[in-house]
Amino acid sequence: MELLKDLEWRGIIYQQTDEEGLKTLLDNEKIGLYCGVDPTADSMHIGHLLPFLTLRRFQQHGHRPIVLVGGATGLIGDPSGKSEERKLQTLETVLYNADSIKGQLEKIFEFEGENGAVMVNNYDWIGKIDMVTFLRDFGKYIGINYMLAKDTISSRLETGISFTEFTYTIIQGMDFNHLYDHNGCRLQIGGSDQWGNITTGLELIRKMHDEGAKAFGMTIPLVTKADGTKFGKSEGGSIWLDPEKTTPYEFYQFWINTADADVVKYLKFFTFLSHEEIEALEQAVETEPHLRKAQKTLAEEMTRMIHGEEALQQAIKISAALFSGEVKNLTADEIKLGFKDVPSYERNSKDEISLVDLLVDAKISPSKRQSREDIQNGAISINGEKVTDLQYMVSESDAIEGQFTLIRRGKKKYTLIK
Repeated sequence: MELLKDLEWRGIIYQQTDEEGLKTLLDNEKIGLYCGVDPTADSMHIGHLLPFLTLRRFQQHGHRPIVLVGGATGLIGDPSGKSEERKLQTLETVLYNADSIKGQLEKIFEFEGENGAVMVNNYDWIGKIDMVTFLRDFGKYIGINYMLAKDTISSRLETGISFTEFTYTIIQGMDFNHLYDHNGCRLQIGGSDQWGNITTGLELIRKMHDEGAKAFGMTIPLVTKADGTKFGKSEGGSIWLDPEKTTPYEFYQFWINTADADVVKYLKFFTFLSHEEIEALEQAVETEPHLRKAQKTLAEEMTRMIHGEEALQQAIKISAALFSGEVKNLTADEIKLGFKDVPSYERNSKDEISLVDLLVDAKISPSKRQSREDIQNGAISINGEKVTDLQYMVSESDAIEGQFTLIRRGKKKYTLIK
């Protein structure tokens, strides 16, 4: 299917600066196009993904993606979506973050071949520009009234905006101009909050080049959830791409817990499944929602893309063990991942202890009397095995790989004994 029609079917296009012009260009040329991210943290989260996955769709149609990590713009701070000034970070921190993010972006794109992706850092060119050059060669082309009309700036006038963040839109515009000149970049893609910055880049290109110069901008819609809550957040905070911040199991669980009302939209947005595959899953949501085929497919596709096949299979194994209660076949590392957020209790001795006493010590049962009742009633399991013996002694042999013992009270209340 034609690229733009596919993007429209998926609901990915929000705004375009020149719809007909871009269609004509893509019908006749293979172009360079870019999307950027500022390294304000040492990892991206899933809220960053959609523009870059859209860039990847262009690559699949033969165009060359330019992936920009904003080492320079990250030092300034984008006022988009902010009600107050960002805290400035050191150059060392920003460049460290940039290197970390590059590794995550490399998992999304193909860097070999005729239209292999190009990775750039805008600190490499903006860091060399002195103040006089910035004012003379760039600042003179962008009027104050033009900048004040930008939503990202006008929304901050009452609460205040520094000159630093005020100039951010020009600096991002300089990126587009630089990539237009040096990388054949004809299109910038960004989230809907980047419209003002994208159009500033187009303004610079228009004023700094001959009349025939032509570039384009496209924005992606804000990803929302049907219930009105913010996409990309869990009880523990953001869903990060860094496996140290959000484990592959947690990442998998986030997607598999997607509501029926959202799952088809997310399959269109985030996966590279065909229209026929997505439509079949949409039908499954309507006719057999209890099987959660769409959610399982979404979770598998996303976890495989970001963390790889091995991490995906581990996440599936942990999920199946938790669902069935058969946790004894998990390794210690898998228990660390799957039970990262459950209550834990650390014993200072490797000596045996009666199960009755351990349940009280670990605050699993409130008293010895309740502890005995829980055991007799079959409410207590150790590593997935039900224990009804009041004389049972918990020993080192109960610890999986000598590290963890999992005690479950009832159907869902787990406690990790270290």
